[in-house]
Amino acid sequence: MPSTKEHPAAAGRTAPAPGDTARRGDRVAALAQRHGALVALVALAAVASLSFDSFATGDNLGNIAISSSFLATVALGMTFVIVSGGIDLSVGSVFVLGGVLAAWGSQYGTVVALLLPLAVCAAIGLVNGLLVARTGLAPFIVTLASMLAARGLMLAITDEGADTFLVDPDSVFASLGQGKPLGIGTPVWITAVLFVGGAVLLRSTQFGQRVYAVGGNEQAAALMGAPVARTKISVYTLSGLLAGLAGALNAAYLASGVTILGYGMELDAIAAVVIGGTLLTGGLGYVSGSLVGVLLLKVIQNVINQIGSLDSAYQQVVSGAFLVLVVVAQTWLARRRRVG
Repeated sequence: MPSTKEHPAAAGRTAPAPGDTARRGDRVAALAQRHGALVALVALAAVASLSFDSFATGDNLGNIAISSSFLATVALGMTFVIVSGGIDLSVGSVFVLGGVLAAWGSQYGTVVALLLPLAVCAAIGLVNGLLVARTGLAPFIVTLASMLAARGLMLAITDEGADTFLVDPDSVFASLGQGKPLGIGTPVWITAVLFVGGAVLLRSTQFGQRVYAVGGNEQAAALMGAPVARTKISVYTLSGLLAGLAGALNAAYLASGVTILGYGMELDAIAAVVIGGTLLTGGLGYVSGSLVGVLLLKVIQNVINQIGSLDSAYQQVVSGAFLVLVVVAQTWLARRRRVG
């Protein structure tokens, strides 16, 4: 008759409880959702460094950082909007409008060159927020209209794009785009400070918690006493302000208000934010993830340029395919966490 005595090695060993397994699955899903883009970025950078001698050079990395800084500033504002459950399609046009206004204002000094685009672009964001929050119009429609309006205003200022306003390369304003403190471009330093401040604002303040609450469940947030309308107005104003600032810095960097920029930037910003782990449905997102998403898109673009034999259009193909994969993965992970 077989012995019923428990083997010593098995003494005290129990099977994991179903709840423990579910919690572990939850943690894994959350980590994958938040840090998946960072893993992809590190892997791509490592492969590119081994494949192309010029990739890991100081000049190339500096160029990636500078080009990323403008999109990252726009994506920072977009992060707040998407976390709140909205979308802002106007940021590309607001970006180019900010650059044109900054270049025009630079003839009157640095203060005007900065304050003019910030005031006008923040006002556009404020109008977006008021229309979304007070009238109940869909953010897609509202910001699509403001995208066209901002582009039209830029064309009116520049005589249908025929006029290009130049920035004095020796001015203080130009140094904001072309300076290199400690060998790193000034726009990169400014973007880093903005992201630190944005992370603190979103994660560690009452305003940030309201943004999450509104994006997670607007009705529940209203029942808890959260100022839903004011929160929406604030995030759209912030988005317009940051898009205008990015445009001004870009004008300082190029020493001109280039009118052909900004097309499709809103899609790049949305892609970067979503790739970084922010849910398009709102209620969940990370400022740091958006920065990683921007860097990943820019590294992909740089690698395609390194290859040389591929047309630049492949950047959009790769970015679009990558975005689809990320959205599918996010949906699956979110469902996995709910089920768990």
